[in-house]
Amino acid sequence: MILNPLPPSNSAPPPPSWYWSLPYAAVALFIATMAALLWLTHRQDAEEQRATLINDVLWMEQNLSFQFERNDAQLTQLGPALLSNGRPSATAEARLKQALDPESGLIRVLWLDPSGRVKGSEPPYTDSHLVGEASGTFPSSSAYRLARSLGRPVYSDAYAVLDNQTQFEAHVPIFDGGRYLGSVVGVYSLNNMLARQIPWWFSERYRVSVSNNLGTEIAAKSKVSPLSSLNYEIPFEPPGHGLTVNVTAYKSEVRWIPLLLMGSLGVLGAAIVWSLWQLRRHMKRRQQAEQALSAEHAFRKAMEDSLNTGMRARDLTGKITYVNPAFCRMVGWSAEELVGLTPPMPYWAPEALERTRAVHELVLGGNAPPQGMEIRLMRRNGERFDALLIEAPLIDSSGKHIGWMGSVVDVTEQKRAQELARQQQERLQATARLVTMGEMASTLAHELNQPLAAISSYNTGCLNMLGNGDLPKKELTTILEKIGKQAQRAGQIIRRVHTFVRRSEPKFETVDVNAILKEAVGLVEPDADRRGVLIELELEDNLPSIHADPVMIEQVAVNLIRNGMDAMADNPRETRRLMIRTQRQNGTLVCTVADRGAGIPPEVAEKLFAPFFTTKAEGMGIGLNICRSIAELHRGRLSFENNPGGGTIFHFSLPIPP
Repeated sequence: MILNPLPPSNSAPPPPSWYWSLPYAAVALFIATMAALLWLTHRQDAEEQRATLINDVLWMEQNLSFQFERNDAQLTQLGPALLSNGRPSATAEARLKQALDPESGLIRVLWLDPSGRVKGSEPPYTDSHLVGEASGTFPSSSAYRLARSLGRPVYSDAYAVLDNQTQFEAHVPIFDGGRYLGSVVGVYSLNNMLARQIPWWFSERYRVSVSNNLGTEIAAKSKVSPLSSLNYEIPFEPPGHGLTVNVTAYKSEVRWIPLLLMGSLGVLGAAIVWSLWQLRRHMKRRQQAEQALSAEHAFRKAMEDSLNTGMRARDLTGKITYVNPAFCRMVGWSAEELVGLTPPMPYWAPEALERTRAVHELVLGGNAPPQGMEIRLMRRNGERFDALLIEAPLIDSSGKHIGWMGSVVDVTEQKRAQELARQQQERLQATARLVTMGEMASTLAHELNQPLAAISSYNTGCLNMLGNGDLPKKELTTILEKIGKQAQRAGQIIRRVHTFVRRSEPKFETVDVNAILKEAVGLVEPDADRRGVLIELELEDNLPSIHADPVMIEQVAVNLIRNGMDAMADNPRETRRLMIRTQRQNGTLVCTVADRGAGIPPEVAEKLFAPFFTTKAEGMGIGLNICRSIAELHRGRLSFENNPGGGTIFHFSLPIPP
């Protein structure tokens, strides 16, 4: 190990720790000063804007008050002319139209007699334009009475009308020499007043709205919401009644030059601090990165060495660039021997060379299936094994596709186990068919005895008649035809039994399900006759053919039919009816077997398809489990439900090929 030499005695002592903090403190003080200056400037601008807002609001308030006073004066002058007994004069009508000028805010003038009834209106009105509480109470009776008693103009509550408009009334009492003549009512549209009385320059700066005593906005100059939080609120007097005017300033123009100057200084200071901080931490971070990289490499190396899955990386040309220890153990070659090799690889089995090369080209073309592919490979000692190969693109740190990363799993033992399970399942199915035939042996023996007895009887008769020498040729032909039919009948029974019980590999072929069901019914028909069960067939015509093993499908049908007959063993003889139906439903062919038995209890239904579960005294409990396995092997489904008429309905569905 090499030690660092000691510094010479005349070297300068290292600076104190606070020395390195001075640049940070200076830059922090600079940034704080700039921030304070920026805050003071912003605050001064806000104060100036608020002062301007208050002045503008006071001007608006005076302008609105002046307009209300002028309108009240005009209505007072119009009163005597409007409330006279005769029709208003032309001069009065001209002054009335002048009072209804859009700039005044008035949209209607009414004049009421001393009893409060409307004598006239300009323009005329009906109650159809009123909504809410205003309907039926226009004009306001309370404002009318208050104005008459006080002897001065009184304003009513604001109320809503159609088209989201808000109105209020000004009741002006008219007296002549102390005698009350009636009242003149000016109807204001709050929306029109804001639109007419607020000048354009005011609208550019502020948003003006009016709220009721509940805080709900009932009218506004603009629908645009301001971005600023600067606002001012004053009572709307008149008309009063809790109305308030809210004035909210729009966001003022930003003073960009000082902001940019101060922002640039702040960014410069922050950059200096960041640079100093980065310089100080550079070596420390580099050392930490090197340590982390070393630890990460060691961790990944240990993880890859512990895997049982072989990992192999190849470039875009197919050359091996990396293999892990598991892959080396799997094929028997070392990493030094494999890295750099190009196809054909030494672990490719010669008998599967074309298949392996096709898989290789498929991967390099980017068409490998995501679920992987099975290939046959060879170990160094010549032993063959089956492997599942899953390939994925290999992407470098810049996002460039540089090759392929493959995982290789030895599935030899798994395939052996699957093959053994398949063979055991076939043996179990054959055993189940033999058991079924054993249960039906006595019935089949009786069924076979009938044609054999008939053949024997016909043969004895022929021999007797031949011995007597008086047998006509025509009668002999008839007897021989009967013997032939009985022999065919016996042969058909034996063929059905032989076909059903023979053990063979699954053989998928194009089959007619209706024909298979008829064969199954023919096989169990003697047993059904003995039990007194009536089997009814309702088979849909022109059903499409399916791809299936006919023996397996017949085994499912026989099992379901026999289970249905067992379920009706305790039924009265006349109710032992078994319905077999076929039909097409949503791209599947459904075979239905319905019995009239006692049904399946819920506690039994949960375990009905479990292996070795049975409710029969001498049952093996494998029938329905085998039926479900056969259905799943054919990509179909076996299910059941309660029969509405009593009993159980089993559904055996098979997919219809496109």
